[in-house]
Amino acid sequence: MVARLSTLEASFLYLEEPGTPMHVGGVLVLEKPPGGLDALAALIEARLSLVPRYRQRVAEVPGHLANPVWVDDPEFDIDYHLRRSGLPRPGTEDQLLSLVSRLTSRPLDRRRPLWEAYLVEGLHGGRVAVVTKTHPALVDGLGAVDLGQVLLDVSPDAPAPEPVAWRPRPLPSGAELVWSAVEDYRQRPSSLLGIARSAVTDARATAVRIGGVAGGLLRTAGSAIVPAPHSPLNAPIGRQRRVAVACADLDDLKRVRKAHGGTVNDVLLTVVTGALREWLLSRGEPVVGGTSVRALVPVSVEHEEGSAGSEVSSHLVDLPVGEPNPRVRLARLTYAMRGITQHGRSVGADSLIALSGFAPSTLHALGARAARGLSRRLFNLVVTNVPGPQVPLYAAGGRMLQVFPVVPLARGQGLSIGMTSYDGTVFFGLNADRDSVADVDVLADLIEQEVAQLVEASA
Repeated sequence: MVARLSTLEASFLYLEEPGTPMHVGGVLVLEKPPGGLDALAALIEARLSLVPRYRQRVAEVPGHLANPVWVDDPEFDIDYHLRRSGLPRPGTEDQLLSLVSRLTSRPLDRRRPLWEAYLVEGLHGGRVAVVTKTHPALVDGLGAVDLGQVLLDVSPDAPAPEPVAWRPRPLPSGAELVWSAVEDYRQRPSSLLGIARSAVTDARATAVRIGGVAGGLLRTAGSAIVPAPHSPLNAPIGRQRRVAVACADLDDLKRVRKAHGGTVNDVLLTVVTGALREWLLSRGEPVVGGTSVRALVPVSVEHEEGSAGSEVSSHLVDLPVGEPNPRVRLARLTYAMRGITQHGRSVGADSLIALSGFAPSTLHALGARAARGLSRRLFNLVVTNVPGPQVPLYAAGGRMLQVFPVVPLARGQGLSIGMTSYDGTVFFGLNADRDSVADVDVLADLIEQEVAQLVEASA
């Protein structure tokens, strides 16, 4: 029995364009494991049995009579998906980000399983990095297992598992795929197989039909009626990306929260808002009291029956970049987010961590899926925030020092910002179109400056 992609999953494959690859990236910076990159590679290969979909590829049904299916890749080659790279001396952060930018720009090969990982050596201080690319089609909910989740351990002495022998199941024939589609239709006639056919010719119509994205609903109806404000963040984009990063001490953010109220997420949105304000001013953009930037902020919510974190709901939040006072910005965002979380019954950080372990790519992917299901005219950028464990994690005995998310861009969106907290630090990953937001590194610096100013104002 083959596993069929849902209409939502299939639509994201059809909606993907060469200039807007959908894969979610992650940059994990580690102390060099005792066994070096060989130990990391062996660990990933040994644990692939825990993520069976990472050995499967997408197969189309003849005539597009139904959505595609997942099939074992008989030519699966771990050396294709798990690659090695090295930085020239001195192995700076800028050199690493230049590599990440190039890797982020390249779409995944649809003829193979939809993931890649790069093991990078040569970082300053003897560190190594793991750069991952995962397509959101692999993600079917917060219960999905992510490669990063199975790679990392809470102990440096965790034993590496023995590799499990894997033998691909025979590929189904075209006739078997057609018969399976007919059987699925007999059992679920309401699934409307015609949707799959029209998805090939009109993917955007499919996105309209499926309505809600990632199991969530757009609950900010008032904002949805009004188009997003004009912004240099929205422009035709090319195929090349530029990635920048920033960091913030989690205790500093908690001090700001304690002094002025709200949540850590409210403080983070305030930081992003203040940085965007200064970035717009640095570009000579007009910024007045009523100027705003609209962010799509995915929030993990509970099911109606109360099972935590199995949905991601999309919310449009107007970031008040025209407000010069950071305390007032925080108060306004706290008020806005309080209404969202009360209405959507958002899942708290502790519950989300307990549910998902550490799977930032999975959670950021759900946010990216939410963005793809909405008109780009409704928002200026995507901002995702994924809480992570506040204890050290290890891969093959090497401690993870940093983890930066790279959230994909939608067509006409020049910037996305992902945030992941881990071991006392919040890590910001900024993914930008190389041409329209060429100065994304300036914005990353402004994020760290905004954190410092908020902390100073809270003293």
